[in-house]
Amino acid sequence: MIIKTPSRLHVTLIDLNGAYGRIDGGVGITLEKPNLMLEAKPQGNDITVLFNEPEKLGNELVDDYTLKVKKAAQKMIKFLGINEGFTFRVGTTYPSHSGLGSGTQLSLAAGKLISLMNDCELSNHEIAKIVGRGGTSGIGTAAFDKGGFIVDGGHNTDEKPGFLPSSASPASPPPIIARYEFPTDWKIVLVIPNVEQGASGSKEVNIFQSYCPIPVEEVEKLSHVLLMKLMPAVVEADLDSFGSAINIIQDVGFKKVEHSLQNPCIKEIMDKLRSAGAAGVGMSSFGPTLYAVTDTNVEDVSRAARDALKDIGGEIIVTQAKNSGATLRG
Repeated sequence: MIIKTPSRLHVTLIDLNGAYGRIDGGVGITLEKPNLMLEAKPQGNDITVLFNEPEKLGNELVDDYTLKVKKAAQKMIKFLGINEGFTFRVGTTYPSHSGLGSGTQLSLAAGKLISLMNDCELSNHEIAKIVGRGGTSGIGTAAFDKGGFIVDGGHNTDEKPGFLPSSASPASPPPIIARYEFPTDWKIVLVIPNVEQGASGSKEVNIFQSYCPIPVEEVEKLSHVLLMKLMPAVVEADLDSFGSAINIIQDVGFKKVEHSLQNPCIKEIMDKLRSAGAAGVGMSSFGPTLYAVTDTNVEDVSRAARDALKDIGGEIIVTQAKNSGATLRG
C-alpha cells in the first residue's frame, strides 16, 4: 500500500498572546509539489525504513525521516494493540525542517497506512492525535486530509495553557474554521536557499518561551488583515489583494519574530522576488523556504530566484495549490 502526501506552506501563526482564551491558530496553503511517497507492508516484528538511493539524500534527511516514521508507527501499533512489524519504503522526499511540513506528513502517512492495513477506519484527525501531531498548528493535518487554503482556530487555553511548538505540545489538533479552494492558476515559486534550517527541537521551544506572549495589539492587527484582506482575496481570487496581505503579514506578530532570527540573505531574496513582480512573498513557518505568489510572470520571478541563489545555492520549485489531500493506492 502506497500513500502520496502533499506539502504545505505555513503562512503564519495567529495568536501567541492568549488574551481571549485561545492560543495558536494558523493559516496555510496545501501544495501540489513537492510531495512525499511512503509505501508500507507488514513484515517481521520490527519497524524497518528503507530508501531509494539513500546516499543521494544524505544522512541527515535519512536519519530524520527514519526517526519520524518509526515514532509514528510505534504509537499507532501501541494504540491498535497489535503485535507485528512493518517495512516502510520512502519514495519521493523534500528537506526536513525547511518550512514545508515533512514531519506531519510522514507521521500521518505512517499512521494511516498501519491503520488501513489493520482494517481500522480512523479519521485523519484521530490519527494525528495518536501520532502526536497538531499540538500547535492544524495546517499539516488539514492539508493531509482535504488540502486547499486552511485556517485553524487554535487551542483553548484550558487545553493548552502555554506557548509551545507542535513537537513539544500534547494538545489535540485544533479545529478548522475555514477551508477554501485556492486558485490553481496562481503559481507559487518556492525558493529553498542553502542556509541554516528552520528552528526545531529545543531551539524551537526556547524561541516560543522567549518571545511569547506577543503583544495583543500585534495579534489584533494580524487578525484584521487575515479576516478582511487575505481570506476574502482567496474567495474572490484577487491576486493583488492576496499578495499585499502576504507582504503585510511578514512584519506582524510571531512572523516578525521568525524573520528576526533569519540569515540576512532571506530578506535580500524576498526583496528580489518582489522586485521581479511577485504579488506577494513570504516565509513558510521558520523557513528557510520562501514562497512567491504570481500568475503571468513566473519566468521573471524564477529568474530573480536563480540570481539570488547564485552565491549560496539552493532549490527552486514552481508549483501550485493542491485542493485535495493525500492519496492512496495499492
